[in-house]
This record gives sequence, C-alpha cells and structure tokens, in this order.
Amino acid sequence: MTTNKRIYFASDQHLGAPTQEKSFVREQKFIRWLDSIKKDAEAIFLLGDLFDFWFEYKTVVPKGFVRVLGKLAEIKDSGIPIYFFVGNHDMWMDDYFETELNIPVYHQPKEFTFHNKTFLIGHGDGLGPGDIGYKRMKKVFTNTFSKWLFRWLHPDIGVRLAQYLSVKNKLISGEEDVTFLGEDNEWLVQYAKKKLEKKHYDYFLFGHRHLPLEIQIGKNAKYINTGDWITYFTYAVFDSKQLILQTYKE
Repeated sequence: MTTNKRIYFASDQHLGAPTQEKSFVREQKFIRWLDSIKKDAEAIFLLGDLFDFWFEYKTVVPKGFVRVLGKLAEIKDSGIPIYFFVGNHDMWMDDYFETELNIPVYHQPKEFTFHNKTFLIGHGDGLGPGDIGYKRMKKVFTNTFSKWLFRWLHPDIGVRLAQYLSVKNKLISGEEDVTFLGEDNEWLVQYAKKKLEKKHYDYFLFGHRHLPLEIQIGKNAKYINTGDWITYFTYAVFDSKQLILQTYKE
C-alpha cells in the first residue's frame, strides 16, 4: 500500500429490497460513491449483503444489478483489487464474482495486513456468543444438500420466493438491529475481545449490524462496524495511518 492511497470498506447495501424500483435509487447512490473513491483507492472491501438475495444456479443468476456489477467490473479491470465477503443475505454466492469479475469471495473472516497494521475482516453474522437459532439455521442454509434441493426449483419460483422471504427478514427494518446494545452486549465486540486473547489485531472490521460503530478495545485495538446503505450510507477508510468511519454525502 502506498501512502497516498486509501483502502475502503462498505457493507449492507441490500440491493433489491424492498423492491427493485426503490432499491434502484440506493444502487445509483452506491455507484456514485464507487466512482468517487476509485481515483485514490488502493483496494475496496465489500463486507457482505450487497444483495438482499443472491443465488447462483448452474447457468442463472438473479435478474438485475447490471449497473453495480458493471461498475465493479470496470474498477477491477482498472487494476484496483476488490474483495467480497458473503453476508447472511447473499451467502449462496459461489464462483460468479470470481469467474466473471475476477473478484475473490470469502465465506469466513480473513486476516489482512496493511502498513504493518493487522485487520480481521468479515461480514459478522454468526460470530460471538448467543444467537444459537440463527447459527443452526445458517448450517442448514449453507449445507450442500440444502443448496442442491433449492436448485431444483425453477428460478422464477425459487428467486421470487427467496426474495419475498428475504425482504421480510427483520434485518432490513428491525429497530432492535440498529440500536446500540452496550459494549458488554455487542456480540461482535465480545468476539473481537476473545480473538485478542490469542493474537493481536489492530482493527476488527465487520458489517451485518446495520449500525455504524467505532469501539476501542483495550489500548491498541479497535472494532468498527461499517453501518449500512439503507439508512446511514457509511463506510470505513484506511489512509495508511488510521481507520475511520465516514458518511457519503453528495
């Protein structure tokens, strides 16, 4: 990483929700943000739930999102690395991003090092204590047999059904998911503290909570949640010295 470049992190755009028409406004805004950062971006990290629903059949992907996919392809082809972490709404992503856009896809948190600063980066769902019900459900949804069964549904049926259920998910509108619970009750903070017992990280970066958060963990580590592109339009940026949250304002 060069000192005049920046690394950008964003998550939870939930494109496609609650309808394609209403989502289109947010998609256009997100594309304008991508255009605004590509001039000094060293890398771009998308931390999950870019789509409110995503499923890859053998030869079919969900209709729509042409503009954002095209913009990501343009940026990647210009030489700027892009990294994608699947979220709980687009967990059924396979190799489409990798084969079509040359963007690596990660299903688990991953460690990166920039300017001697260590980052642990992921979407954030299913990490930390509690939420046993969701963790069990995730195991079912990510099971190879479950995906095989769903693939037998015709896309017109399967995608429409999944989009309906996805929009009903509380993460798109639940007030409890955008309320700070206090440091002791934020499970991603607890997860970060547990990881620090075994290894030092300078920054923990996650999405999923839909709430922009910056929390100091001890003296030398920080947890940041990137918020969302539904209410806050926030993102994190690392300038080689510090990692901070910012809000995209046009």
